[in-house]
Amino acid sequence: MSTTASPAPRGFGPCWGCLALAAAGVAAIVASFAYLAVDWRQLFSAESMRLMAKFVAEFFPPDLSPGFVAKAAWGVLQTFAVAAVGTLLAVAAASVLALPAAGRFGLAPRLAARLALNVLRSVPELVWAALMVLAAGLGPFAGTLALALHTTGVLGRLYAESLENLPTAPERSLREAGSGAVAAFAYAALPLVTAQGVAYALYRLEMNIRMAAVLGFVGAGGLGQMLYFHLSIFQQAQAATLLVAMFVLVFAVDSLSAAIRVRLVPAQG
Repeated sequence: MSTTASPAPRGFGPCWGCLALAAAGVAAIVASFAYLAVDWRQLFSAESMRLMAKFVAEFFPPDLSPGFVAKAAWGVLQTFAVAAVGTLLAVAAASVLALPAAGRFGLAPRLAARLALNVLRSVPELVWAALMVLAAGLGPFAGTLALALHTTGVLGRLYAESLENLPTAPERSLREAGSGAVAAFAYAALPLVTAQGVAYALYRLEMNIRMAAVLGFVGAGGLGQMLYFHLSIFQQAQAATLLVAMFVLVFAVDSLSAAIRVRLVPAQG
């Protein structure tokens, strides 16, 4: 009886490519610190620690007067509205651009849609906000447009990839049975990507809540603009109240979004 010799197991030698990549990463980090010339001794000196402690102490206690709390609550609502409307506009625009970007209308529309999505998401929200402030003026409308433009690029790419990764059998079966292209897409493809699309939109809403607060620093309204104003005139107690309001808003939206996405998981399966 003949036996077939099994190949000898390969040895577990060092991964030289991994080591070289790690060494290059460490070298880049060291070079970055050297290039920035950070004076660590000055940063952690006794005088610096005293000044930082004095600055932090000025934030306590927060201003909890009814008038300012009401003002902060209005800023919370404005920030949430900017993020929610910006995300909603982005979902609508991304859903339209995702179809040609997924190659549903041929090569030329696919390339054009992909180029548009790349341009939209390659420009950061702060840059869009600065441009929209110049175009639309100071206020929450500029922040809404900035979030909508950048988020359209992100969601459009995600939606297009979801469509491209769909199994083709359900839609093809309906087409072969005599269904039209629109009906086949609506009944075979769309239900498979809806839950994932909603999950993507909720995740971007979480990110846009945080970014909406930051956009206020360039005049796009909401908590960020209020925070910038009070910090610029050294009203740290009022700034502390706005920071707490920002934390409460982000925590509430993140918790609600996570709960909804957990409920969507069975639908994705």
